[in-house]
Amino acid sequence: MTKVDRNIRGFDYFKLVLASFIGLLLDPLLGFGIAPIIFGKRISEWSNAQFAVYWMIVCFIWGIASFFIIKFASNKYDFDFVNKGQKMEGWKWATIISIIVFTLMIKYFNWNGVKIFVDFQSLGWVRFIFQYLYYCFEVLLVVLILIFGQTACEKWFKKINIPYGGIIIAITWGLAHFFTKDFLTGIMSVIVGLAYGSIYLLTSRDIRKTYIILWIMFVL
Repeated sequence: MTKVDRNIRGFDYFKLVLASFIGLLLDPLLGFGIAPIIFGKRISEWSNAQFAVYWMIVCFIWGIASFFIIKFASNKYDFDFVNKGQKMEGWKWATIISIIVFTLMIKYFNWNGVKIFVDFQSLGWVRFIFQYLYYCFEVLLVVLILIFGQTACEKWFKKINIPYGGIIIAITWGLAHFFTKDFLTGIMSVIVGLAYGSIYLLTSRDIRKTYIILWIMFVL
């Protein structure tokens, strides 16, 4: 049995943030660097089968990375991934719904429609299925950045009611979209990242609820 470290510092959790973010960065590294060499084509020229193979490889890598990060945090730091938190009051659910509606409005104007429908029309059913499977694993790593970033900052700054995790997501996953997508997507990702931090606190740090809500916000 792994010995639990009882003298855990903020930087210990921040290292897990970095590990999760590096996991996400493997996607553009593979997509723009390695995969085009293997397929002999730029990403814009890939077939549906090549996209499917690529996304399955990324999902596998992200799944393995998430498994070991979660296993390490559970065994070494005794981190509780199944905490249901306190019973949520009605105002918290109302606030969460308001945040979801706000972010969906931003995405609607950015995508010129509802994202999931726009994606289905532009991707076709094969690429659509594999891309949305890919989103399941991307959301998982984003949630890990969120919860470990929140925990690290709480240890550093000794306050528990500030959505630090959302700030960490905004300056990692959010800002990365300026380089991998476009300016508007980058702005949207930063705003949405900040919203994610509030969602986590409003769910009383229930990771399962947070994952489901963030996945809904991701795909709609």
